[in-house]
Amino acid sequence: MNSVDAKQQQRDALVDKLKATKEQWDAEADASPDGPDETDALLSKAIEMAIEQGKGWASSEEREKYLETLLDDEFIPPLFAENEEELEKSGLKDAFTTLHNEGETPGKNMLEFKEKGNQSIAFGKKNEAGNIQYYRDAANHYYEAIHWANRIVPKDEDFVPTIEELNDQDIDPFFTEKELDEIRSVIHSNCAMAHMLLKNWGFVRDEAKKAIAFNSQNLKAWYRLAKAHQMLKDWEEAGDAIDSGLKIEKDNKDLLKLQKLLGDKVRKARLNRQQRERARAERTSRIKDVWRYCKEDSISLGRVSLVATVRDDEDDEGNDAAEARWHHHYPHTGQLPKRQMQGGGWTWPVLFVYPSHHQSDFIEHFAEEDIIALRMAEMFPEQEEGKDETEMPWDYNNEFRCSNLAVYFEVHCIGDDGTGRQKPVIHPDSVERLTDQGSAMRFYESSRALKGDEGPEMANVARCMERKHLHQQRKAWIKKHGSLWATPDPCPVVQVHPAATLAQVLRHSNMIVPNFLVTLMLFPNDHPAHREFLKEHKCIGIVEPEEITH
Repeated sequence: MNSVDAKQQQRDALVDKLKATKEQWDAEADASPDGPDETDALLSKAIEMAIEQGKGWASSEEREKYLETLLDDEFIPPLFAENEEELEKSGLKDAFTTLHNEGETPGKNMLEFKEKGNQSIAFGKKNEAGNIQYYRDAANHYYEAIHWANRIVPKDEDFVPTIEELNDQDIDPFFTEKELDEIRSVIHSNCAMAHMLLKNWGFVRDEAKKAIAFNSQNLKAWYRLAKAHQMLKDWEEAGDAIDSGLKIEKDNKDLLKLQKLLGDKVRKARLNRQQRERARAERTSRIKDVWRYCKEDSISLGRVSLVATVRDDEDDEGNDAAEARWHHHYPHTGQLPKRQMQGGGWTWPVLFVYPSHHQSDFIEHFAEEDIIALRMAEMFPEQEEGKDETEMPWDYNNEFRCSNLAVYFEVHCIGDDGTGRQKPVIHPDSVERLTDQGSAMRFYESSRALKGDEGPEMANVARCMERKHLHQQRKAWIKKHGSLWATPDPCPVVQVHPAATLAQVLRHSNMIVPNFLVTLMLFPNDHPAHREFLKEHKCIGIVEPEEITH
């Protein structure tokens, strides 16, 4: 028996095995309680056709390989592939992605759908009833044209067609890469026009950008891009598109008209951008200066999450309840410590919080050399003789006098020595230590972006980045403790002697400044809230003034 006969016998045996397997599958489908469904029937028919016909293979080896795949439990016929990976496994990806009717080619289909789109635009403009469906049809035709354009294999620039290729050009047109890019640019630009007529300005912008990517000299695409940015109120981008179009044709009436109309808004937008860039550069310089100073003087900085939720639909508590999660560290003031012009000392933003009365005071510039008691005396002076009431309208019991107040700061990042060698898992609502200049800069820029300094787009980016950071913190905490409800114990506190300076507080070994904002809590000595506070928060030390000896 020769090798050809042996292969034929193997092929016949494989076909017989395939038939037997198909019959078994059909029997199992018939025996199921619900009987064979539509998918069973289609699969059975597809396998039957593969067995009976066995056509279209370049060689008998390919045919055998395909028959073997049909017996594979993981094989999915290409007709039923739900994604590109399943289609790839079928071995027929190329055949199915280039499938088209007899006499059709990608080049011919591209040109035909492009022309259909042009006709739909023309019909829409002639339609007296103003039926916008013509423009929807036009956009769909252009998308179809783009689909076929992406399936064309361009010829080399030095390509010389044969006589047969020239004769078949109406059926199977050919294009060089440059010619194909120009046609793609026109199709995308026409698609942008269809969306202009539908007032879908976001799509106009996107399609015009694609048109320009294929051909930067497409003047109509530049105009449509400028128009889209105008309607989207992206004034600077509109001005850039106008300028680019006028470089191609400096006397273009449509672009000149748009330039005159938007001139003031474009100039203002560019000026605002320059101001934002200047402010950002100044902030970057300041944050670097602050970080260097804190690093050299052993002042520790920290941060809290700038967002409360990971998803928009996560929290139904309302804004007030959400903001309460930050305790007294929210919102971030946006202020940074500043170096004084005279003397070279530093001032810090300081927040005085009065938990017993749910009140607070913000001091924008608190000099490091200032004594805490002097600031307190300015805000809460001792009662004058013959005067029984303090000046604060919310101090009903007249308790807020400098000599009657106890001062504390919270101790954060327990177990984190700041070296980076050991980084404990932090509850998402707790303070996290800033370990390097980069993390400090990212935090501050995110806080400014969320306040709107960089516009709505950057605010959205910052919000997404903060949500990612919060999500990672949550996952780490849940992995270690099982639930976000397993909150850490209330943080300990350190008492501050009123005669101590702010510099002493900042350089205390237990002090971490969250959000660049020094936060001090003040209680009337005999107030019930003071006693409750000390029950929950263990006092682990006191900041004594330097001149007091032990």
